[in-house]
Amino acid sequence: MATTNKLRSSPSFIFLSLALLFHFYLCKGDLLLNYYSESCPNAEDIIKQEVTDLYDKHGNTAVSWVRNLFHDCMVKSCDASLLLETVNGIESEQASERSFGMRNFKYVSTIKEALEKECPLTVSCADIVALSARDGIVMLGGPRIEMKTGRRDSKESHANFVEESLPNHNDSITLVLSRFQSIGLDVEGIVALLGAHSVGRTHCMNLVQRLYPTVDPTLDPEYAEYLKGRCPTPNPDPKAVLYARNDRETPMILDNMYYKNLLSNKGLLIVDQQLASDPTTYPYVEKFAADNGYFQDQFAKAVLLLSENNPLTGDAGEIRKDCRYVNSI
Repeated sequence: MATTNKLRSSPSFIFLSLALLFHFYLCKGDLLLNYYSESCPNAEDIIKQEVTDLYDKHGNTAVSWVRNLFHDCMVKSCDASLLLETVNGIESEQASERSFGMRNFKYVSTIKEALEKECPLTVSCADIVALSARDGIVMLGGPRIEMKTGRRDSKESHANFVEESLPNHNDSITLVLSRFQSIGLDVEGIVALLGAHSVGRTHCMNLVQRLYPTVDPTLDPEYAEYLKGRCPTPNPDPKAVLYARNDRETPMILDNMYYKNLLSNKGLLIVDQQLASDPTTYPYVEKFAADNGYFQDQFAKAVLLLSENNPLTGDAGEIRKDCRYVNSI
């Protein structure tokens, strides 16, 4: 007995105990692969099936899932704060001008409802944002990304931080780079992540400054005429269906055509074309344009890093029952 007590009081025993305790709490607070393997074994399969079913009915949902990840994780944390609606003193991040054109939030509820039937109050909305983006990327022909889970949901909106966190389409390339670098992305990763602009469409509200009163000289003339056909007025109605495709050749495929278009002066947004004119980013535009496989590899790495930006884990936050509202106290 004395020997046992002596062992327990030895410095090596105390150090080992502290190390094991630290490891326990570290693991508890970290994101993990297959986090729901015991608490909700079918969670990831349910999300994948819902994403697939929604894509078959509404193909543009896959693009929405990718944009949701960007808008949620760039603003302080990957914590599903983006999904909170304006109610009970909470101002929704969706009300920001930076969120203009975002849609399909209602289908997040479709995914959440399927999960709640299987495992009530278990799978976070933040993990739905991450995993739906992962599966949406595959639906768009992009790479399969192994994502960790275990994120928890914010109890508050970060609406006051949206403008300072999300780069705008007409910001300088210097500012755009600095915003992304603040979450740990390097220049190559940023150029790869912007390859998400390969899919989807952009409202004319975000294009007309390149067309009127005079055409941006960096635009390919024939491409400018196409854009004018899509956006015939310098003052488009923000509620009207006035859009141009980000990529006319493969509009719903996540590939390197985006970079080929940039090298042909067919960048849709100001920030897009700046990638091909700035000496810091141009080499990566060239590299991705020449090798789709390499682009997809770098895109996957960038998305993974974005998806793990400052998540709430452990006992922080909550698991929302309805992704639109914080749980009732």
